[in-house]
Amino acid sequence: MFITCYNDTLFPETGRAVVRVLERLGHSVEFPAGQTCCGQMHYNTGYPAEAMPLMRRVVDQLYEAEAVVVPSSSCVAMMRDHYPKMAHASGDATLVARLQDLLPRVFEFSEFLTKRLGLYDVGAYYPHRVTYHASCHGLRNLELGEGPQRLLQAVRGIDLVQIAGLEQCCGFGGTFAVKNAAVSGAMLAEKASAVLGTGAEVCTACDNSCLMHIQGALHRERSGVKTRHLAEILAGEEISQSEA
Repeated sequence: MFITCYNDTLFPETGRAVVRVLERLGHSVEFPAGQTCCGQMHYNTGYPAEAMPLMRRVVDQLYEAEAVVVPSSSCVAMMRDHYPKMAHASGDATLVARLQDLLPRVFEFSEFLTKRLGLYDVGAYYPHRVTYHASCHGLRNLELGEGPQRLLQAVRGIDLVQIAGLEQCCGFGGTFAVKNAAVSGAMLAEKASAVLGTGAEVCTACDNSCLMHIQGALHRERSGVKTRHLAEILAGEEISQSEA
């Protein structure tokens, strides 16, 4: 598992949930302790040279894995869309070859379940009214399609409600939310309104970065609506719902 620096620092429960789901399905999960950031923040902000050693570290840390599961669409998109360009620019033929070998084994969490394992029902139980936000990297870069929603539809006890403007961005976009705060805030207001319009108790997505942004708006409105990563919902079991 590649946890991503964002989850490791701010949302550790997501990683624990991924482990619970995969182990419940019979898989052995390893966590390379030397993993750090994928370099997305550096690269997207205009510092490709600073991102290069982080890419090399990712390849070194994950290369021996049979499959690499990542609970973040944006980090997987970084690896698939930008790592090949970075490796080619480095002029390091060995790095290029190792990356080409590794990338087909890297999966976003829901993608691993649906496209690699062919599973939609993972034995989850989550008796709450839930709406799903399709984050941009998963929707447009990884083309996750209906996979995450089909996983949610198979959860026992769930009341899954469709959000208006499913494909509309929440306005986070990493440093975009800082550099273009007014535009980001306007987009966020529309997304928060859509979430509240569902009457859902919980908003879920495949990216905690989007959920953090959305949670900020929901919290400021004192809505009481929570945000949970998809993995946390799929990790739900009937015996543990008193703690949900």
